[in-house]
Amino acid sequence: MRIVFIGTGDIGVPTLRALQKSEHELVGVVTQSDKPVGREQKITPPSIKAALALREMPILQPTRIKDPQAVEQIRALAPDVIVVMAYGQILPGAVLEIPRVACLNLHASLLPRWRGAAPIQAAIAAGDHQTGITVMYMNEGLDTGDILLQPEVDIAPDETGQSLHDRLAEIAPEAMLESLRLLAAGNAPRIPQDQSLATYAPKLNREAGVVNWNDTAEVIEHKIRAYNPWPGAFTQFNNKKLKIFAASIVDLHGKPGEILSKDKKLVVAAADRALSLTQVQLEGKRRMSAAEFLRGQASR
Repeated sequence: MRIVFIGTGDIGVPTLRALQKSEHELVGVVTQSDKPVGREQKITPPSIKAALALREMPILQPTRIKDPQAVEQIRALAPDVIVVMAYGQILPGAVLEIPRVACLNLHASLLPRWRGAAPIQAAIAAGDHQTGITVMYMNEGLDTGDILLQPEVDIAPDETGQSLHDRLAEIAPEAMLESLRLLAAGNAPRIPQDQSLATYAPKLNREAGVVNWNDTAEVIEHKIRAYNPWPGAFTQFNNKKLKIFAASIVDLHGKPGEILSKDKKLVVAAADRALSLTQVQLEGKRRMSAAEFLRGQASR
């Protein structure tokens, strides 16, 4: 089948490469515009475009995919199936109706749980034990389309946003290829979502990472793992931002936010128990162990 891939983020790269190696014909790719990145604001292509370096392939980078010119460019590629993963824009009906067979989206959760922009972080922060990849038929709603396929994975007790992102990226290609096999055979399932079970994971910003020490230790520990590496969980230490990469729950008690120990361990009280911070980074410094951080503080 003729495939157009629409995506931007790292998580979609393995699926794009699998499509390139498959029996299907990848006839074009749509991704977001190159953008300035880092302190030097160097113009950098999206991960999807970078993955296509040195390959002759139509690459479309419309500012807005709903613009009539962008829609016509995609229509001219005459796809049988459009595959979407982590694109970053909502596809209009004019694009959804282009493919001859289907427009499919790969979403990093077990829909209808965690519709929206940050499902990986939401699943860890909520303490979910399972998540997965949902392959769904796209409609104009926010992740509301019928389900075609839904492989599951367990969420490990030490899972971070990065590690779960990487594991879901690994299982996505086979989910997509199996979906295409089912479509080609004419026996792909189409299971409506139970709207009453829907939950939402809105887009994260930097301020989402602020630690509220009035939360329980478990809630904070989940948040630290979920937001590693971005946007990061952080608190204030001597009027500077202290980013927390890892912590463990300890059975100590105090006033929320109170530092209970800072000799060899950095222990901070939460609403019920406390957290021993194990990997931290003070504003302007490198990431380090809590013990190394405390040695540096003691020598000042």
